[in-house]
Amino acid sequence: MPVEKPDVAVVGGGPAGLMAAEVLSAAGLSVAVFERMPTLGRKFLMAGRGGLNLTHSEDFERFVGRYGAASERLRPMLEAFTPADLTAWAEGLGQATFVGSSGRVFPKALKASPLLRAWIARLEAGGVALNLRSTWTGWNGAGELAFETPEGPRAVRPRATILALGGASWARLGSDGAWAPRLTARGAAVAPFRPANVGFDVAWTPMFRERFAGTPLKNVALGFEGRVSRGDALVAGYGLEGGAVYALSAALRDAIDARGRATLEVDLRPDVSLAQLTARLSRPRGGQSLSSWLRKAAHLSPVEIGLLREAHGMALPVAPDALAAAIKAAPIVLIGTQGLERAISCAGGLALEALDGLELKAAPGVFVAGEMLDWEAPTGGYLLQACFATGVAAARAVVERLA
Repeated sequence: MPVEKPDVAVVGGGPAGLMAAEVLSAAGLSVAVFERMPTLGRKFLMAGRGGLNLTHSEDFERFVGRYGAASERLRPMLEAFTPADLTAWAEGLGQATFVGSSGRVFPKALKASPLLRAWIARLEAGGVALNLRSTWTGWNGAGELAFETPEGPRAVRPRATILALGGASWARLGSDGAWAPRLTARGAAVAPFRPANVGFDVAWTPMFRERFAGTPLKNVALGFEGRVSRGDALVAGYGLEGGAVYALSAALRDAIDARGRATLEVDLRPDVSLAQLTARLSRPRGGQSLSSWLRKAAHLSPVEIGLLREAHGMALPVAPDALAAAIKAAPIVLIGTQGLERAISCAGGLALEALDGLELKAAPGVFVAGEMLDWEAPTGGYLLQACFATGVAAARAVVERLA
């Protein structure tokens, strides 16, 4: 079997891998991308179904802080390929962008397919070899990259390798974490995968679940242990999910892992002060039922009234100040975390301590990028930004090494 010898092999055809391939090709290196799925960027395309939130326009220091414990390790990579750089890159591929009211950055097309098509065309024009249905199985006895393909086994001996194999969420799109045992066998530390940006279980009453499953909670503020997240959530049959929940998911998941539960405080009227809400509820109620009164005086929707009763019990406070306080802080007890199969992303993966920069200490010449690294971030553009930035950083490190 002939052994192929590109300058660099990039294993994984998602955003991190394709960005690495683009940087490497632009530096004049021969690049071969290997992707086990029949098409490239499957998870990227799935993200496009929600409008393709590329990145976020907020203050950079606040932006970096979104990565929690990994912030300082990711900082130099995010500084080297900033949200502004990512926006300019997308526009360079003919995809104009705009900043939404939340500060999130989207392509005007609001989908991933036009961007991905233009990107693949650029890679092919740059001479990048795109190999699909090529499943990486590790290293063979000669130390070469080994792949299984529909045509049979394939061996590749590059001068350097970039692994961008994704995490362990959305397995059907290619990110199944199957690479972890191979790196562990090489002596690299891999932290267990855990769900991130995921929903949480709540013991809803049957009546509430049947009536409101699938109903959104608009413009709420969620609080947990001093952290507050503003935005929308969704009542699910199993509990709560949605962007406002995902922003707190790491802290909520860790609390449930440690204590078996976490209490989320829901402010159903975050734009109205406690004093203002008390004043509204102090007006004469007349003969109206409490539900009608809450709809008219506090402008609560049926799902919000239902959530209020789930939190405080059917017998809500009567006094205006107590009722206003209940609306401003409805405690919802979360009793479980949904699994990786329902998670948008994951925590865990290749430990950052296993790396020298982005090069594997246990395998010199092998660099890593993207979600397979042990970092996590909320939705809002942070996930894609870090995948792109680590792809750029890994490629630049390879260029420096090979030079």
